[in-house]
Amino acid sequence: MERILRTTADGSHTIAIPSMQVTYHSTHGAIQESKHVFIESGLDIIATKHDKINILEMGFGTGLNALMTMASGGDKTIRYETVEAYPVDIETISRINYCTLLNRHDLSELFLEMHTADWNNQIRINENFTLIKYRLQLSELQTDTRFHLVYFDAFAPKVQPELWTTDIFRMIFEKMEINGILVTYCSKGLVRRAMKSVGFTVEKIPGPPGKWEMVRAYKET
Repeated sequence: MERILRTTADGSHTIAIPSMQVTYHSTHGAIQESKHVFIESGLDIIATKHDKINILEMGFGTGLNALMTMASGGDKTIRYETVEAYPVDIETISRINYCTLLNRHDLSELFLEMHTADWNNQIRINENFTLIKYRLQLSELQTDTRFHLVYFDAFAPKVQPELWTTDIFRMIFEKMEINGILVTYCSKGLVRRAMKSVGFTVEKIPGPPGKWEMVRAYKET
């Protein structure tokens, strides 16, 4: 499967897969999208309530959301579990410009360490950030962790319909803490209905540049 590094509108990189006609991030800006959807709409809210935060990410991909979380987490203690069935090769990762654009050269080695870390093992990246990467399908995930925050960053439903189902959202719901939050860029009706059917309270909120809306869902009970 051919992967091509491309530059998005805010100057940050994404990866395109021509055979699937998809990119890993919004072409309007990869960093902008991650900051808006996952940090500002998710992490910043949870961080007002907890000093220790458990995060589940669907779609490790380029590692952008993990990097943004580590850069934005301050003194919070973060346990970050992420699922990726098809890892990006390290040669491509080494060319990505996120740390440069964020002016966080201090995180460059840690960013590479995230990608070279062993799969299915707990790795302490720094004193506040622990990473576990699972190389498997989301439906195969087994973990005893209860999550305060979920980043749902799979490819769109038309590309990966099997990841936007009632069964998947039920599994995630059951692994979340009460008052936990799930955020995703996708606001399609079928996605919102699947979330609501398993117990989520769902709201549409303004999306990142180039996208009118996104979804934030809560586990209230």
